[in-house]
Amino acid sequence: MAEKKVQKKLVASANTYDVLRRPIISEKAAKLSESNGVVFEIAMSATKEDVAKAVEVLFGIKPTKINIVITKGKVKSFRGRSTGTQRSVKKAYVSLPADAKLDLSANI
Repeated sequence: MAEKKVQKKLVASANTYDVLRRPIISEKAAKLSESNGVVFEIAMSATKEDVAKAVEVLFGIKPTKINIVITKGKVKSFRGRSTGTQRSVKKAYVSLPADAKLDLSANI
């Protein structure tokens, strides 16, 4: 008997939408989009596996590679008196397969 492969349908949950906060649109992200790369701001608690699952569920594309970077918030002074810090940001650089098309900067 021939067995049929049953693919499990991935369903987006509330946690999936919390992992990917927003796409980051910058010059570096635009250069990466030419070579099928996308940059997202992600939750501080998110891992590479969480990001891979979220991209696959939300966009239907399985990423080939994911790099994660945490940029620390800069110390800024306000009117020369008090100082504060900007928030730290965790970014995910997602590489997509060559045949995949995902252009988030086209709607700007």
